[in-house]
Amino acid sequence: MTMKQPFEQAVARHGGTVLRVCRAVLGPGPDADDAWSETFLAALREWPDLPEDTNVQAWLVRVAHRKAIDVTRSRARLAIPTEAVPDRASTLGVPGGTDPDVWTAVAALPERQRLAVAYHYLGGLAHTQTAELIGGTPAAVRRAAADGLQSLRRNPHLIGLAEEGHHR
Repeated sequence: MTMKQPFEQAVARHGGTVLRVCRAVLGPGPDADDAWSETFLAALREWPDLPEDTNVQAWLVRVAHRKAIDVTRSRARLAIPTEAVPDRASTLGVPGGTDPDVWTAVAALPERQRLAVAYHYLGGLAHTQTAELIGGTPAAVRRAAADGLQSLRRNPHLIGLAEEGHHR
């Protein structure tokens, strides 16, 4: 079976969500961008055989999760030499505005909280789906997501992000 929605429309509709998830998991920068690209390359290969009733956003977030793990594994194996460190991080193309505090705060969360926030609030997955990805029970994932969101709410610069994520 093929999807009724053209692949290009899926990229346009869900590309931002996938990018936010990749950046929340891997941090802003080339690793997240690579995971985003790899997600959509893998999705394009599987697209013709995807059942019509598939929740495309949830499926893409699961693919992005696998690609983020691949990037993390390859990053652990490779040292990336650089001649100079930039004076400040670029915010070009970072979803959620140009405020790097958002991604710094998300990156500072403990891993389970960061992943629970990324997959549930940014990726739109149910707690049961998030638990399948990161392990644990849906209740434990719900608690991790709530704790992560509470930590973000404590940061006065991020109140808009926390409130926006809570309504998704």
